[in-house]
Amino acid sequence: MIRQVTTMASPTPQSLSTSELEAPQQLTNLPRCMAFPAYQELLLQGKQPWWSHFKAEDRIIKGEAYLILKRLLDITIVVISLPLLLPLLALCALLIKLESPGGPVMFLQQRTGIDGKRFGMYKFRTMVPNAEKLKQQYMHLNELQWPDFKITNDPRVTRVGRFLRKTSLDEVPQMLNVLRGDMSLVGPRPTSFDVKTYALWHTVRLEVQPGLTGLWQVEGRTTMEFDERVWLDNEYINRRGLWFDIQILVRTLIAVFQQKGAH
Repeated sequence: MIRQVTTMASPTPQSLSTSELEAPQQLTNLPRCMAFPAYQELLLQGKQPWWSHFKAEDRIIKGEAYLILKRLLDITIVVISLPLLLPLLALCALLIKLESPGGPVMFLQQRTGIDGKRFGMYKFRTMVPNAEKLKQQYMHLNELQWPDFKITNDPRVTRVGRFLRKTSLDEVPQMLNVLRGDMSLVGPRPTSFDVKTYALWHTVRLEVQPGLTGLWQVEGRTTMEFDERVWLDNEYINRRGLWFDIQILVRTLIAVFQQKGAH
């Protein structure tokens, strides 16, 4: 069923009218997600986002060969990085334990992966141990459309947790998921909510391996609504290749150091 939805037309963003999209400064092969607010300024300037230059027809390595090399790239980067990161991860674990001795250092959060299958994703704990129970209490502060949930300065986040989130160190344990094959370094970010809450056109993102980072992480990170993120996931899926993946990894590091969109 999931394979069939790639040909379906998904809703057109309503931020700009059709006449505005067809303004004098028409763009060749305009990505439709540029109708979202984040891209309106670029659109009005007659410019395209950096990733629009990656075309499926320009890829040298495609199909099964691409997937094999992508997997090799994932494993190589993780194996090289882990020895360098282990002392830092140990320090993070110690700080979490010192601040709240009663809670676990890491936890497995259920996420939706390829073909809609649920898997356990590793994360450092950044909230108080009873955060899930407190979620209903703070539901009225949610800044995104349900089932997304985000609160700026979430009162459930600990002091150490704020630092880990700001630096994205809370996500580093997901390298274990990459080694296990649950995830890739680059791909659509797996959602905490189940595929049952997806609109049919959202399921296109389930055709590929989820990623530790992706296109929307470097474009807006936590500031985008789910529909916008799915549009960017679709752009990635249509254009993905090794060089594109490497570009996203490099830009992710830059976004992390700049603390762009992190909360």
